[in-house]
Amino acid sequence: MDLRLPALRGRVRRPRRWIAAAASVLVLAGAGTWTAVADDDAPPVQSTERVMDMGDGVRVDTSFFTSGPSGRRPAVLLAHGFGGSKDDVRQQAEDLARDGYAVLTWSARGFGKSTGKVGLNDPKGEVADVSRLLDWLAKQPQVELDKTGDPRVGMAGASYGGAISLLGAGHDDRVDAIAPAITYWNLADALFPNGVFKKLWAGIFVNSAGGCSKFETRICEMYDRVAESGTPDAQARTMLEERSPSAVGDRIKVPTLLMQGQSDSLFPLGQADQAAKAIRANGAPVDVDWISGGHDGGDMETSRIQGRVKSWFDRYLKDDKSADTGPAFRVTRTGGVDSTDGEALLRGASSDAYPGLESGRKAVALTGGEQSFANPAGASPPAVSALPGLGGTGGLAQLSSLGIGVSLDFPGQFAAFESAPVTGNLRITGSPTATVRVKSTSEDAVLFAKVYDVGPDGTQQVLPSQLVTPLRVENAKSGQDVTITLPAIDYGIEQGHRLRLVLSSTDLGYASPAAPATYTVSLKGDLSVPTAPGVSTAAAALPSWVWWLPITAALIAAALLLTARRRTATPAPDPDLADVPLQITDLSKKYAGSQDRYAVRDLSFRVEKGQVLGLLGPNGAGKTTTLRMLMGLIKPDAGEIRVFGHAIRPGAPVLSRVGAFVEGAGFLPHLSGRENLELYWQATGRPPQDAHLDEALEIAGLGDALARAVRTYSQGMRQRLAIAQAMLGLPDLLILDEPTNGLDPPQIREMREVMIRYAAAGRTVIVSSHLLAEVEQSCTHLVVMDRGRLVQAGPVGEIIGSGDTLLVGTATPVEEPVVEKVAALPGIASAITTDEGLLVRLDTDGSAQRLIAELVRLEVPVQSVGPHRRLEDAFLTLIGGSA
Repeated sequence: MDLRLPALRGRVRRPRRWIAAAASVLVLAGAGTWTAVADDDAPPVQSTERVMDMGDGVRVDTSFFTSGPSGRRPAVLLAHGFGGSKDDVRQQAEDLARDGYAVLTWSARGFGKSTGKVGLNDPKGEVADVSRLLDWLAKQPQVELDKTGDPRVGMAGASYGGAISLLGAGHDDRVDAIAPAITYWNLADALFPNGVFKKLWAGIFVNSAGGCSKFETRICEMYDRVAESGTPDAQARTMLEERSPSAVGDRIKVPTLLMQGQSDSLFPLGQADQAAKAIRANGAPVDVDWISGGHDGGDMETSRIQGRVKSWFDRYLKDDKSADTGPAFRVTRTGGVDSTDGEALLRGASSDAYPGLESGRKAVALTGGEQSFANPAGASPPAVSALPGLGGTGGLAQLSSLGIGVSLDFPGQFAAFESAPVTGNLRITGSPTATVRVKSTSEDAVLFAKVYDVGPDGTQQVLPSQLVTPLRVENAKSGQDVTITLPAIDYGIEQGHRLRLVLSSTDLGYASPAAPATYTVSLKGDLSVPTAPGVSTAAAALPSWVWWLPITAALIAAALLLTARRRTATPAPDPDLADVPLQITDLSKKYAGSQDRYAVRDLSFRVEKGQVLGLLGPNGAGKTTTLRMLMGLIKPDAGEIRVFGHAIRPGAPVLSRVGAFVEGAGFLPHLSGRENLELYWQATGRPPQDAHLDEALEIAGLGDALARAVRTYSQGMRQRLAIAQAMLGLPDLLILDEPTNGLDPPQIREMREVMIRYAAAGRTVIVSSHLLAEVEQSCTHLVVMDRGRLVQAGPVGEIIGSGDTLLVGTATPVEEPVVEKVAALPGIASAITTDEGLLVRLDTDGSAQRLIAELVRLEVPVQSVGPHRRLEDAFLTLIGGSA
């Protein structure tokens, strides 16, 4: 029975290109494993891990999730972003499984545990893999079928995963609905906009995959060629276009939810606009959602977006006509700052129809005569707009929505044309346009156009979303009239502010001509700005007590004021802890949405000056949650964290004494190590002399490498540069999360010495690591956690030398049933196998003598018995082998 909507039933089925290739999909023998993911408040999720053979020696690592009763249900293919793996989308997969879907996740070629080369969603590689995954889904008894071999399936993913969702729908007509996010429609346009090379993002793209050698040879050669010349060629453009959704845009005919980021200089809103127009032209339903965040950082609105994706699939996969899929167009707007936690306040505006990027245009007159400016030799110093890799969680682009300007143009390197003060509030929603005449002393000119919001006094200027439009003007010697389409934005201009159109000769994120030249620019008309009049923010209904305002307003205001004071009051500093770097007392944090499941529970420990403290625990022990609370990123549900006597709250001033390296720093590959650190410190707004740059660099030990471009750095040098960045300002408390990830043994040894040198001056280091041998050599003290609770804390020597743990050497390996019997003996807390034999932890009433007697009775071939001497043994014993 065909359960599709009537509008979709008549779809013509195309011949499948991958039938022969699909026959080679095999589940490798022994590769499938099954686990159940339990939740106290939700049904368990069953997951099956498989490695699938895609042919030509390529193996793709997959996970399959289901939940609830047996029977068939729609399926979802859930893809990850570039540089990630299937593990990044596991939580969303589990949530969708609980909502009644069979979910298949996979690591794309070259990522995670999957083999093969990265092909940038090559139709013959990654896209062909999608069809093979669909073949596998069609054979599963849990998956609903539209007909034999055709599963009812949707696809979703962000960035790289969003593109494969679009490509999957274009190449395989078995895909029934898609929900791509922050992705590209035409990769050539995204990386070579208007013929200009987006060098910083392209470099980050390559580095995040592990280097050029991780890619297909043709792609690596293309990147090297374009990066060296600074100019994209026709061959490079053709290669990227062939791997873009736009290449199959006329074949994407399924319901599509497009979610694009406003804080995104990599894949800006124009990419989603092209996709929306093309797919809607095919007759398919299309909704568009402009979210607050993006590749430049900011709020990704994860909960709201995942909820909308679920509703989209409920409507178009489950055929649930009551599912609320939301408005045809929605945009998130920033409405100030929450005074309690410093977070931006977000609100939504919507429309019953997608307005595009040109709706409701208004002309804004600009003044300014013909102006000449220089393209400096070497295109240096460059202007600064977006800073890929430095956006972080908050996102520099988010600052513009709060009226904070962080862009930079150099005198003599730009032309500016300005409007009169606007007479009323003006909301720009879409892409402004302007026409200018450009002349150059060189044959070609490369310009970067942007529109600033300029304050009434003329000094404060804000670049909305930190976005610019690059353009290459050919045959510019004779002069050319050029119409500029500026980046799509959603931004409000306040009354009394001005608009300033700037054309700059350089930009940090792009490749500019190295030869010096003079550009001359003049206006050819007004600036045209779209206002999207059909988009409005719904007003909340007035509460009933407003009508009683004359009598009750004062009482309500007083009550709110008193409770707010109690609620937001910050505890006074504790003078007795003024010299204590960290004290955590009864700290607890529940999982989101859970009443009684804890990520961290009743955790207490103290760290003193000069210590290097190792934070240990298996996955899920609560280490990362603890560190995030320590850094003020999330609030505890109970308990207290004090740093030098001050209680930690988001934005607490004492956090300036804390430095952190948590998820690895993103550096600008074409700048030197020193330039990267100087730029980062400038972004903090603190005085240069407070950086203590030379001291941090001496501790990090980078030497002459500081003068080299970061793209030439080894992984170990990048890690040390990241540590140096965390050390800027010489914070009294330094937090390092897995600082040795990806390093080889010599690099790990160097990182160990960096931590020891830093603490030697009386400062404190907290390091979370899974490399127990390194922790043993570099740390002075340990905190061991398991399942959110403290297991043991103290000096490394005491924990390693704990007398309640014995290493039993055996002549032959001990079989698991015997190990279980030993663990069940009276006086035995736990027993696990090691390479040498058995590691046994005694209870308070246990003894070595009784243990030996019992081992003899169980016929265990004992060769030796003695106290353990390794941190690994102690760790496994403390957590009962759960790691």
